[in-house]
Amino acid sequence: MMRILMLTALMMVPQLTLAITSDGGISKRTFCIYDPLGANGSLFGLSKDYSTMALEWGVDFHLRAYTDEKIAIDDFKAEQCDAVLMTGARARPFNKFTATVEAIGAVPSDDIMRNIITTVSSPKAAKYMTEGRYEVGGILPAGPIYLFVRDRSVDSVEELSGKRIATFEYDEPSIKLVNHVGASVVPANSANFSGKFNNGSVDAAYAPAVAYKPLEMYKGLGNKGGIMRFNLAYLDFQIILHKDRFPEGFGQKSRQKVAASFDRMLGYIEQDTSGIDKKYWMDLADADQNKYNQMLRNVRIDLREEGVYHPVMLRLMRKLRCAEDPAAAECVEKLE
Repeated sequence: MMRILMLTALMMVPQLTLAITSDGGISKRTFCIYDPLGANGSLFGLSKDYSTMALEWGVDFHLRAYTDEKIAIDDFKAEQCDAVLMTGARARPFNKFTATVEAIGAVPSDDIMRNIITTVSSPKAAKYMTEGRYEVGGILPAGPIYLFVRDRSVDSVEELSGKRIATFEYDEPSIKLVNHVGASVVPANSANFSGKFNNGSVDAAYAPAVAYKPLEMYKGLGNKGGIMRFNLAYLDFQIILHKDRFPEGFGQKSRQKVAASFDRMLGYIEQDTSGIDKKYWMDLADADQNKYNQMLRNVRIDLREEGVYHPVMLRLMRKLRCAEDPAAAECVEKLE
C-alpha cells in the first residue's frame, strides 16, 4: 500500500522535474535516493549534505527516499527523477565504465577503492563518465561484499559446488560466477535475498557488512554459519544524472565533491564491519585465497570478452592492484 501511495505522489508532481525559478537561475530538480533504510539511512543523510552543496552549482534538489531500488530506477527512466542514487551493479545500463567498478574480485582493499574513485573523478576521466544522455555524478564506497554461508565447513571453491546461492537476478556477473563454481543459482533481489538465507532456502548469499544487522543475517548464520573474510567484490553507490537537465560542468563538480566523502563513508563501513560478531569471521588459507583470486580473474576476463565489463576500467584496476602487490600472480603473468 505504501509503495502505491509513493508512486501516486510521484505521478502528481512532475512539474518538480522541470521547474526553474526566476530567482538567480536556480534549477529545481528531483533527486531519487535508494537507501535500504529509507529517509533514516546514512545514504539519505549524506544526500542532504550533497543537496546543500548543489545549491552552489545552481541546482536546488528535492529529495525522495526509496527502500526499493528497482522503483527508484524505474522512476528515473520514466523521467520522474532528474538524478538517482543506485548501486553500481544496477548502473550498467547507464554507464558500463563505472559499473565495472564492482567487477568481481577486482577491488581487494579500501585503498584501491579510494584510488579508483579519485582517478575516475578527475577531469582527465570526464569522457568516460558520460554515456548517451546519462552522466555519472559521483561514486560512493559501500564496502566489500562477502560470502555468508549457513555451514562454515563450506570454505573452499570446491565445496561451493552444488550449493544453493541467492543470486541477484539482474546481475549477470554474479550469475556467471555462481555457475562457474558449479553452484545452483536461486534468483533473488535486494528485498528478499536475506530472507531466503535466513529461512534456509539457500545455503549461501553474498552481502556487504551493512546487511548483517538491519537484514538480521545472523539468523541465517546461527551457530554453524560463517562469513568468508575475502572481497568477492566491492559494493559502491553511484549518482546517475539526466545530463541535459543540469548546468554545464555540474557533473564534474559533483564527482569531485562526492569523492571527497570517501572517509566519511569509510567510517560507516568500519562501523558496520565491527558490528559483526567476531565468531562468524572465516579466514581462508593462502592456497584457498589463491584459488579464489585465480577463479575470479578468469571470470572477469570472460566477462570482458563478452562485453559486460569495460576493458579500460579493468586495466585501471589491475594497474592499481599491481602497484599495491607487484608479486601477485596476475602482475607477473600479465593476464589482463
